[in-house]
Amino acid sequence: MSEMNQNETDQRSEDFEPLTDTYEELRHSEDSDELSRFAREPLPPRSEQAAFSRATALLEAVAGNQHTPLEDRLFLAETMPFPNVLIKLSKDDNDDVRQMVARNPDDKNWLVGRLAKDRVGKVREAALRNSQASWKIRLEGAQDPETTADTLDFLSHLGVESEPDAPVILSAMVRRAVALNPNCSQATLERLAEDASLDVRHAVESRLG
Repeated sequence: MSEMNQNETDQRSEDFEPLTDTYEELRHSEDSDELSRFAREPLPPRSEQAAFSRATALLEAVAGNQHTPLEDRLFLAETMPFPNVLIKLSKDDNDDVRQMVARNPDDKNWLVGRLAKDRVGKVREAALRNSQASWKIRLEGAQDPETTADTLDFLSHLGVESEPDAPVILSAMVRRAVALNPNCSQATLERLAEDASLDVRHAVESRLG
């Protein structure tokens, strides 16, 4: 190995070890003030790639530590676009943190799918309203008898007032499932009775009898 390559390897090792040490310290820290400081510290510019990568890695440790104050975990869940941070927060013991992750528009669709199956209803419904939710997730939510009338009403607008360029067949399938859901409100049913899709209108007719 040339002297230059060896120096580069030594430098990478020096950079890696302190990051690992600091990550582990933050992951196990019980110092809420220190954790809060890391959670709120502005990120370096993306152009400073090494510093930026280090900062986002340390945020993952902060996000996964339950000693990080709740308000800071909520802040990270709402504002962070980084999958590694959001994954940590999606497993948080606090329902409000997971709900905030479920609302985050920077979620990957597979993470939305995971949260759409959360044990807590408000987390599942936040995921269903996320623009990253797949049509499969939305259809399953529209069919779920535990989905509330408000969220069903939200889903009933897909492909019409909201996301008008959505796939016609898929959006109609979701609206049809909404019409067949026993939690669908009378007001939503009456609006869907005028839907452009014949399948949706037939579903409403079967409900109204």
